[in-house]
Amino acid sequence: MLDWPFTTRGPLGAKKTEVDVARYRIAVLPGDGIGPDIVAQAVKVLDAVGSKCGHTFEYEEALIGGAAIDATGDPLPEATLEVCRDRDAVLLGAIGGPKWDTTDPGGVRPEQGLLGIRKAMGLYANLRPVKIFDALIDSSTVKPDVIRGVDIMIVRELTGGIYFGKRERVGDMAYDTEQYHAYEIERIVRKACELARVRKTSNVCSVDKANVLEASRLWREVAHRTAADYPDVELWDLLVDNCAMQLVKNPRQFDVVVTSNMFGDILSDEASMLSGSLGMLASASLGDGPGLYEPSHGSAPKYTGMDVVNPTATVLSGALMLRYSFALEAEAASIEGAVESVLADGYRTKDIMQEGKELVGTARMGDLIAERV
Repeated sequence: MLDWPFTTRGPLGAKKTEVDVARYRIAVLPGDGIGPDIVAQAVKVLDAVGSKCGHTFEYEEALIGGAAIDATGDPLPEATLEVCRDRDAVLLGAIGGPKWDTTDPGGVRPEQGLLGIRKAMGLYANLRPVKIFDALIDSSTVKPDVIRGVDIMIVRELTGGIYFGKRERVGDMAYDTEQYHAYEIERIVRKACELARVRKTSNVCSVDKANVLEASRLWREVAHRTAADYPDVELWDLLVDNCAMQLVKNPRQFDVVVTSNMFGDILSDEASMLSGSLGMLASASLGDGPGLYEPSHGSAPKYTGMDVVNPTATVLSGALMLRYSFALEAEAASIEGAVESVLADGYRTKDIMQEGKELVGTARMGDLIAERV
């Protein structure tokens, strides 16, 4: 149970905008492909929470990604940033698709909108929980006795590293730069340590490539210096290639994992498959202002409007919003419990379908979860 005063600060020390006790303003960025389909289900579930718990959620839609390129030529219009900065939290669907793919170094791509909003809003801490639901143990390609009880929080640094370093293409040569400042490492390690204090083991694994990369050697040095301020938290190091193996071999050894932008991107996607589908993996991006919440999967444009995709990751991202931006822990837990109940009763979307279970579409899955909040 997280116990932060909701009128002043949210969990992990993130500042929370002062709002009326029962009124929360949410910026909604549906994005591209299946984004609008899955966001609609998350909104449906949030409204069910509001109806049953006496809260009012107000939504303001804005453009991002390919949809924004089509409408304005810009993947992140200034008007979108204004909406997001003026709200208490942001709910994002997904962005991108073949329509906007380009290898032109100077080209405009939907992903620039995602990187841009993270940087502009100072969202430097990305939380990706990987929890195995008992009902889905047989959906994973990993043996049940390996993944049963897995509950990992991957904390990914989100606004530094190779994705934001200097890059250039010169003729048939190109480079991207992995760059970190000590303060960027310190603040993400602090978030990880604060989070570990309210989890099951107070254990943080710091992942790097310190045997090769200078940026990783700085990472390890700063991580240990920072963790010294948390004597009740155990910090240990693991090289990224070993971590990738250990996530499959013995995932239960991990509680909180903190790592750099690119390593976190790759490892969290790997870890998501322990649950059997990216469609189950929610995420929260936090900083010192409004948080941003989105599923960890992509826009899957070929499934747009087909009512077949799994909205659960987006619904669970809404639960993270209630927990980390609004400090509504009971309400967040009610969504998670509803998801668990629906799965336990045998309802499945296409990506997690099992023999003997009932196949449902996107909207029906949203209905089922909303009914059980």
